[in-house]
Amino acid sequence: MGRPGAHLEFNRQEHDMRVAPESVRDFGELAVPLQEEAQRLQASRCMYCGVAFCQTGASFGNARPSGCPLHNLIPEWNDLAYRGLWDDAFGRLSLTNPFPEFTGRVCPALCEAACNLGLHDGATTIRDNERAISDHAWSESDDPYPTPLTRSGAKAPHVAVVGSGPAGLACTWELAHLGMRVTLVERDDRAGGLLMYGIPNMKLPKDVVERRVELMRSRGVDVLCNVDASERTITEKLLADHDAIVVATGARSARRLSVPGADLTGVVLAVDYLTAATWALLKGVEPNVSASGLDVVVIGGGDTGTDCVATALRQGAATVTQLEFLPEPPARRLEGNAWPEWPNIRKDDYGQLEATVLHGRDPRQWAIDTLEVLGNEGRVSGLRVASLDWASGRPERIGGSERVIPADLVLLAMGFAGPERGPLEALGVSCSDDARGLPQVVTSGSHRAITDHDVPVFVAGDCRSGSSLVVSAIADGLACAAEVARQLV
Repeated sequence: MGRPGAHLEFNRQEHDMRVAPESVRDFGELAVPLQEEAQRLQASRCMYCGVAFCQTGASFGNARPSGCPLHNLIPEWNDLAYRGLWDDAFGRLSLTNPFPEFTGRVCPALCEAACNLGLHDGATTIRDNERAISDHAWSESDDPYPTPLTRSGAKAPHVAVVGSGPAGLACTWELAHLGMRVTLVERDDRAGGLLMYGIPNMKLPKDVVERRVELMRSRGVDVLCNVDASERTITEKLLADHDAIVVATGARSARRLSVPGADLTGVVLAVDYLTAATWALLKGVEPNVSASGLDVVVIGGGDTGTDCVATALRQGAATVTQLEFLPEPPARRLEGNAWPEWPNIRKDDYGQLEATVLHGRDPRQWAIDTLEVLGNEGRVSGLRVASLDWASGRPERIGGSERVIPADLVLLAMGFAGPERGPLEALGVSCSDDARGLPQVVTSGSHRAITDHDVPVFVAGDCRSGSSLVVSAIADGLACAAEVARQLV
């Protein structure tokens, strides 16, 4: 290891953030990385533990795993980064993670939650170190990867990957690396899936996504945009022209409100709102859904809800309120939430911090149930809500707590039930009959879907498992590629 005892000498220091009065004026990147020397000192805090939980990617009892699902060799590249061996660090990082430029920006840092140092002190800044390694590599070259071995011409198996989100990109990258011909199919006008249109530019700049897609094109991947695989004519051609098909279309079937008035104009799915905002930013036009001058209510307290809050602030919302169905988490771990489980504690993300500075209050209201969407001439005008008591472990409405919250725009960030059925049905994939509608696979843990034809169809990422994290989708895309290779090669 590089510097024994560094964690005793140096405190944890994360990247800086642009200050709120400045950051909300545009959609420019929010994070301000540390200078190289400061980042090297942060990497030196890694203790090179005998049992490095940071790279386990295991479940310790909570729904969200703790430790890296990609099993990154974290202590090794932390040590290399500390010693300034950036090229070697990138080589080590690339063994397990094909897209550190994404995870170094948007991953919730499951690795840091499992860091041994974090049990009693500030965890190693693993995510920031990862980004620094990636940024250094890309600053040195437009193609920082060694050229992979490829098979010759038409003899190589030809695979179509439907969906270009994190799972689809990871599967495509790995298949191409294994020497296969790959055609990547995307229904939107740009490749990237949620990396392009689901995550705002201030968290993940779109030139970073486009840079990766262009690299894949230069490596021989055919990237076809504006192609909808839910159309029968498209899927028939895919089946006829390819040796296998991978469906990685994500879990885009969003949960909706089932209360009176939920169909009023001005009630918008978060994914549609964020897509419209990014599309308008890239085109240099006004979005077709804007929060400018409006009272905005975001229903949902996760990452997507936070992104909606931050986007609404940048569009000039008059007020922003965020409603969370669950109770407010504790400030510290409870006895039943021991390390290295994912910490179920209150976290103030960038959207809440910006809203507090701009509007003088945290936008969140906890333990709130939406009872009705109120309207005026067909358009939303407010929400009738009630407070919930979670003391018994189950939500119970508090008598006399009903009230009306003014709202001109309601953004639904309530998560996703499962994949959209269109591409799966068009490809003859059997799906479960429950609300999630996940594709059925031949055996538990497999990516091979049950279909009504002979061309093998595989499923990867959130399409296979339901809504998860970018890093988990990448890991599943890589696993799917390995299964495809085993069958075709």
